[in-house]
Amino acid sequence: MILMMGMAGSGKGTQGRMLADAHGLHLISMGDVFRTYATGVVREKMLAGALINDDETIALMNKVLLSIDDKGEILLDGFPRSIAQAEWLLEQAKAGRCTLRAAFHLVASREALKKRLQARGRIDDTDAVIEARFDEYERATAPILDWLTEHDVNVINVDAERSVEVINADLEKHLSK
Repeated sequence: MILMMGMAGSGKGTQGRMLADAHGLHLISMGDVFRTYATGVVREKMLAGALINDDETIALMNKVLLSIDDKGEILLDGFPRSIAQAEWLLEQAKAGRCTLRAAFHLVASREALKKRLQARGRIDDTDAVIEARFDEYERATAPILDWLTEHDVNVINVDAERSVEVINADLEKHLSK
């Protein structure tokens, strides 16, 4: 299992699709999963830039993982987003359900990411929501990187302010090691 981590707009989705296509990986984007399956209050929270609670997120991730028929490698975009989710994922790895191969952390400045997000034009990419996502990432998700490292997951920081092709070449280099 490969984790794609980074703030909104860092290129997780783009790079995840490129790696999944090139290597025949199952791609699970939690943003897409939530946009597809979230309703009511959960959808309102998500559109406001808030993270969905751990129990709901883990239950949904478990369902998605159970739906994968074969034992092909999985690339996760947007999971885990909290220590509780990371703990659950590590428990799954210890139980033999998956192997945590690496976590790619796509790193870019808030300013660069805000420009990207405003350019993509999604309905939930308002200035207030973008700032809320950045703040929530720094509060809840960024600490996971240290936690993963402490639990022997290979966390690789990648400069995400470069071109899509250069970033992808860098990721490919790390995957081939």
